[in-house]
Amino acid sequence: MSTIQRPKKQKLFSYVLRFDDGAAPNPFWGTCTLAICKPDIRRTANIDDWIIGTGSKNSKLKDGNTYDLSHSVVYAMKVTEKLSLEDYDKFCRKSLVKKIPKWFSKDYRLRVSDCIYDYSESTEPKLRKSVHNSDNIIRDLGGKSVLLSNHFFYFGEEARTLPQELKYIIRRGQKHLVFDDVETINKFENWISKYTKNKIYAEPQLKFEFEISSSDEQIAKCSVRHLEE
Repeated sequence: MSTIQRPKKQKLFSYVLRFDDGAAPNPFWGTCTLAICKPDIRRTANIDDWIIGTGSKNSKLKDGNTYDLSHSVVYAMKVTEKLSLEDYDKFCRKSLVKKIPKWFSKDYRLRVSDCIYDYSESTEPKLRKSVHNSDNIIRDLGGKSVLLSNHFFYFGEEARTLPQELKYIIRRGQKHLVFDDVETINKFENWISKYTKNKIYAEPQLKFEFEISSSDEQIAKCSVRHLEE
């Protein structure tokens, strides 16, 4: 007797995006991707799940001031595809080349590209010169998968404040929250749907740092920050 496969319950993952530098998530080139950092979410989230990054209480912006964005959404993506890291590298080399980092490019978006693991020569990947160094490899590869979305909302330095009725989804501290009740997901979708999807409303909060230099010091800074996430 065959077993009936029940559809997986849709989930909403919420976490604090302390360092919004454009790499994780990477909202550029028409597809929002989460390919590095947040290994637990990348392993467990599935197609149709929501990933939400809320702001930090101490978000430094390009004007040099620090703002409390802890009640605001920096980005939200509904997962529309999930690939292994190796398959993501193949996909990028064939169809999404700009997601492969070019660290010394004048285009900031190419410097923070997130397809940082090269599987072209072996099943053991090589780390491309990028926002991460060797300290991040174990954690990155531990996520196993890459989450992709063509149904996303990216607000960056112009994070949008959640309505009072949704503030309970905000995670305080590290790790993340998971909600699988229909009411919460419907309320969030009703709120976010008033914005235009697949639009970058503003630049990443920390873009200004990359305009100074593309040095090894910047790699080290990103690497440490992402380990703290």
